[in-house]
Amino acid sequence: MRFMVIVKASEDSEAGVLPTPEEFEAMGKFNEELVDAGILLAADGLQSSAKGARIYFDGDKKTVVDGPFAETKELIAGYWLVETKSLQECVERFKRCPNPMPGKQTNIEIRRVFEAEDFGDNFTPERQAAVEELRARAAGNN
Repeated sequence: MRFMVIVKASEDSEAGVLPTPEEFEAMGKFNEELVDAGILLAADGLQSSAKGARIYFDGDKKTVVDGPFAETKELIAGYWLVETKSLQECVERFKRCPNPMPGKQTNIEIRRVFEAEDFGDNFTPERQAAVEELRARAAGNN
């Protein structure tokens, strides 16, 4: 099972405050544990919402709004993409994670990624093959 582990933004992350060398080292050690366990697929921090945009959809109408966005509690500061055998295994691993916002009360959110079998009969073998081809092409572009 794949899971996205989401780090919530804080006022500091939105202000562009970067981790200290000690915080980088602690998180680096944790990431090494994930790599050594063979479960880390991707991990990145995100720039503040001031450097982003949102696209709002209303039927066929699309409206673009540039950041920053006011509601920090709704924003994401970073993520991991991991593959574990269960949600419980993922939870147990990330209970060992250093606080991503040291000195602050925060949380990380763990969400399961959809797999082909989760879509049932509507996700036909032809559509599955097309998705796999796109993934292979995307991997080749990187």
